[in-house]
Amino acid sequence: MKILFSLLFIVGCVTASFAQTGIDGNWKGSRETPNGVIEITYTFKVEGNVLKGTWKTQFGERELEEGKVDGKKFSFSVSINDRKMESTGELVNENEIVLKSTRGEMKLARVKP
Repeated sequence: MKILFSLLFIVGCVTASFAQTGIDGNWKGSRETPNGVIEITYTFKVEGNVLKGTWKTQFGERELEEGKVDGKKFSFSVSINDRKMESTGELVNENEIVLKSTRGEMKLARVKP
């Protein structure tokens, strides 16, 4: 019985570790706007259950705010000109994230070095 609990604990730790560290890195996507397509690059860094990083477009770069991670799911906000844009995301696999906000859904692809 102790072996079974130990094995379940190890599997749980490995799964949680993959989900959190899998978000780390650089990700790129694009969004259609009235002024054309905008390329967006995110840099994510997970520290425990806190998500840190940056949001970058051709118009500038902003720090992520209020970032939280719960397994493969995460959330954050970005402030632009006194407006707060909130987003939620989910790690689909090691190379794809789906982000949702009031502006719709966007797929991000991992940027490989």
